[in-house]
Amino acid sequence: MNRHHRAIGAVFAVHGAVSGTLATRLPWIQDRLDLSPGVLGLALLCPSIGAFAAMPTASRLAHRIGERRTVRLLIAAWCAALALPALAPAPGWLFAVMLLFGATAGMSDVVMNSHGVAVEGHVRRPLMSGLHGLWCVGSLAAGGIGIAAAHARVDARLHLGLVALVLLAAGTLAGRGLLADRPSEGVPAPRRFALPTRAVLAIGVVGFCGTFAEGASADWSAVYLTEVADAGPGLAAAAYTIFMSCMAGTRLAGDRIVRRFGPAAVVRCGGSVAVLGGILVVAARTPWLAISGFALIGIGIATVVPLVFAAAAGTGATPGEGVAGVATITYLSGLTAPAVTGWTAGALSYPAAFAMITCVVAVMTLTAGALRPRDTAPGAPTSKPSEKTLH
Repeated sequence: MNRHHRAIGAVFAVHGAVSGTLATRLPWIQDRLDLSPGVLGLALLCPSIGAFAAMPTASRLAHRIGERRTVRLLIAAWCAALALPALAPAPGWLFAVMLLFGATAGMSDVVMNSHGVAVEGHVRRPLMSGLHGLWCVGSLAAGGIGIAAAHARVDARLHLGLVALVLLAAGTLAGRGLLADRPSEGVPAPRRFALPTRAVLAIGVVGFCGTFAEGASADWSAVYLTEVADAGPGLAAAAYTIFMSCMAGTRLAGDRIVRRFGPAAVVRCGGSVAVLGGILVVAARTPWLAISGFALIGIGIATVVPLVFAAAAGTGATPGEGVAGVATITYLSGLTAPAVTGWTAGALSYPAAFAMITCVVAVMTLTAGALRPRDTAPGAPTSKPSEKTLH
């Protein structure tokens, strides 16, 4: 692992830590503001709206001031925004700060994934699954702190504020080792909007389903344990941490697994595991059965997001075009998943909401063939896994 690989890996870990910290304190925020499932779902919709609206600005900013500087600027903004949700005094204020929170999340996500593709091309070997694994490691570490804070009933305003300061410092240090910017003379500024190609749309369907299940499980696992399985605050927070630990371990091993079996077979097999996990969650009325289900969902969908980004990098004239198209589709999934889950839970029940999520994962399994390797695009890594069948 060279200096640039370590630096972008640390950025991914910091980004994950911000997400993991907030996720474990959502029950605290829901209780403090007395939010119904539907209202909480609307609040969780706001970050995706903010991200979706701000994403085109990120690539244009990177073109203007350089990708390296943009990554450093936006990861700092994302860390600082972590302190805001717990300070909201009413639902309206929560919606506003979650919009800002999502804008910084989406912009930093776009540029750090683009930089990850650049580093992958620089070292000429697959890195994206491992980078997303480090994102999970960061989220897992932050989730462990969140468990302790929730169990000790620490005020979330203090918890989130202190963690925001620590992560801001860590992100600043990590940014110093990022890959130098590539020459941009003669390169046109990114367009504000471009329709995805047919190949990107096919890959995007897989990414949409995987992101939907990931986002819904991450945002609602702690609440599900509290409301359905009658778990205490510490055990409810542990559901998220176990979910992320399973994703982290699978992603960190993902590059080796994909090289052996191929992306489509890995996603098909993983989707079957995730469907089983969804069935367990729906049937569970005790904490550990539900946690087991979330663990299987995490294992099953772990490699989907990095694999769709890697596959999309080979579908356009440049890797960036394909990645941008898939990013738009996956953020559309993030835009809908938390709210649809909350609304379904409010209208029917939490188990009904996760039955719907299980069906989405089944669609992901059926459409995994879109990830079969294509000809390598210019600037993309040259190694391609062989396609075998998993049994």
